[in-house]
Amino acid sequence: MSVWRSLWLLLLILVMAGCSERDRPLDSPVTLEGETFGTFYQVTIADPLTQGEANELEEGIQAELEAVDAAMSTWREDSELMAFNEAPLGKWQPLSDALIEVLAIGQSVAETSDGAFDMTIGGLVNLWSFGPEARPREVPDEATLAARLAEIGPDSLEVDEQAFQARRLRDVFVDLSGVAKGHATDRVAAYLTRQEIEHYLVNLGGEVRVRGHRDAESEPWRIGVEIPRDGPQAARHVLPLEDIAVATSGDYRNYFEHDGQRYSHTLDPRTGRPIDHRLASVTVVHPSDAWADAWATALLVLGEEAGMALARERSLAVLMLVRQGEGWASLASPAFVDHFGREAVDGLGVTVVDGPAAGAAAEAGRP
Repeated sequence: MSVWRSLWLLLLILVMAGCSERDRPLDSPVTLEGETFGTFYQVTIADPLTQGEANELEEGIQAELEAVDAAMSTWREDSELMAFNEAPLGKWQPLSDALIEVLAIGQSVAETSDGAFDMTIGGLVNLWSFGPEARPREVPDEATLAARLAEIGPDSLEVDEQAFQARRLRDVFVDLSGVAKGHATDRVAAYLTRQEIEHYLVNLGGEVRVRGHRDAESEPWRIGVEIPRDGPQAARHVLPLEDIAVATSGDYRNYFEHDGQRYSHTLDPRTGRPIDHRLASVTVVHPSDAWADAWATALLVLGEEAGMALARERSLAVLMLVRQGEGWASLASPAFVDHFGREAVDGLGVTVVDGPAAGAAAEAGRP
């Protein structure tokens, strides 16, 4: 046999082996995972897939995440958002559909929450050492804090959804960390739906969106709402989910300590300081993870009473975990009960806040 014939046969064998591998059915569910936005992503698919189909889906997921990062990151100088932050003040800037959509969501939640959510807070985030500016983690001096606080506010940003443009009216640094991750979760979910995937769970750093069921027995997807504490994660509540998104904001994962004082990464845009109250985490259940993400941040900033009052006013499905001595009180909004059903909520062991204030209910909650 000639050398060329041998090489041809070897190539044919390798091609056939490659085709065979791509056509190999995978055990269900299939998990695709990686890193993005400084956190993780994990996509679980319960549809039947071959290795080749899984590879193509993974490439598509990564492309969606890269597109969001390129548009909305404050950690890369070439992002669309960073170009917007450096554009001349008062001049309208044409922006991508995706960036305009996220800015519009953020502005809506900012206005409805009376500034508890504020995308122009980036300068304060950097000042408190939680943003891309490299500086030691320390408490800023009062003069610098007051100067940056005076600059920010939803009124320093204008968004024209119809013309797909926006402008900064003051020298603020727009930071989308309170909504972009939710938007990315929605983007990945939309991509999977376009690929006719019927059963999936997308988890992007704790922001979750699901479709369909987790197995052939039509069992719902389930996620845990963790106990808001340092150390290993442990679920306090497990929620059954179908065709919905969930976002959680908490003050217990990203923080620093200075002179014995703990400072959360969640800042109150109205004071310029990290939040300091009993509300430790807020979970929002919503059709859109971008909206859920923004609302969870706003309600966490507002605290248990004002946050729950706004959740009831806006009919938001919300679960709050509130510090209570050495334990925790779990509070749910009426819309949370409407979504999951009274029997399921009773099984979770939470207190439903039907009155105007959450404080009294928290005292009655289970530790």
